[in-house]
Amino acid sequence: MRPPRFWDAGPDHPAARLLAPLGAAYGRLTAARMDRAGAKGPCPVLCLGNFTLGGAGKTPTAIALAAMLRETGRRPAFLSRGYGGRLRGPVAVDPARHGAADVGDEPLLLVRHAPTIVSRDRVAGAALCAAEGADVIVMDDGLQNPSLAKDLSLAVADAGAGIGNGLPFPAGPLRVPLPRQWRHVGGLVLVGDGEAGEAVAAQALRRGLPVHRGRLVPQGDGIAGRRFLAFAGIGRPEKFFATLAEAGAVLAGTRAFPDHHAFREKDLAGLAAAADGLGAELVTTEKDAVRLPASFLGRVRVLPVRLRFTEEEPVRTQLQGLREDAP
Repeated sequence: MRPPRFWDAGPDHPAARLLAPLGAAYGRLTAARMDRAGAKGPCPVLCLGNFTLGGAGKTPTAIALAAMLRETGRRPAFLSRGYGGRLRGPVAVDPARHGAADVGDEPLLLVRHAPTIVSRDRVAGAALCAAEGADVIVMDDGLQNPSLAKDLSLAVADAGAGIGNGLPFPAGPLRVPLPRQWRHVGGLVLVGDGEAGEAVAAQALRRGLPVHRGRLVPQGDGIAGRRFLAFAGIGRPEKFFATLAEAGAVLAGTRAFPDHHAFREKDLAGLAAAADGLGAELVTTEKDAVRLPASFLGRVRVLPVRLRFTEEEPVRTQLQGLREDAP
């Protein structure tokens, strides 16, 4: 879905006030579910979630933390619900057999970095992670899902968006009222810069929680000075466009699609025609690229991004708490 504009307009916006009673009821129900005790995993579980609906940078964070774990000799595996895919799992993701329609787009990115299991049943998925040789499970999302107990949960927040108007869905972007969510997390990963994110970071610090700051860094050369028509169907397309501009790209135009958008022939034809008319190259994200047909990928520049922490040592210190003998 594409977040409605009023989510960023403050809690007194007429639409937010109209939907506030429904949001309060949704928040109470989800909070009660979130508080339930989960089943212990076969090995330590690291959960990366966000307080809100929409993208916050969980997938790049998961990739960065899995790399840190591997550097210490651990064998991480990713566990994902596989949003947007048809397979319920548990299934080990195989890019040779699976596409985005099968397992969703994010697992196809994660499996490039570590074994990845898709499962709607998180407990069954954790068991398959261990059977595949994992000694630590990295959950991409699932903070509000209580079925599997987490040994460490880190909330990921986009500093430019923060928590929007601070109201639960549908009045705002929160999945659960924020005070009820803090008790379930052991730290905050703040991605990028922005006053909205700093307000969330201040709340974390008041609770004695560490705040790990990072930014998304584009990978690859040849971006600066090139003329692009950028398109993206992610949680916050404008964040991708800003990353391109910061890398020195000349943005002749931008096209934003809903998160996890399934590109149709009409979309692709329109993008190609617009790029030709602007005398620009097409560029998109890795996540969007796995949803594009191979026949179209040949004319699209794909820009990977990686999360780089401002200070890595505090992150490594917190990950050390995921002891191999934790279960």
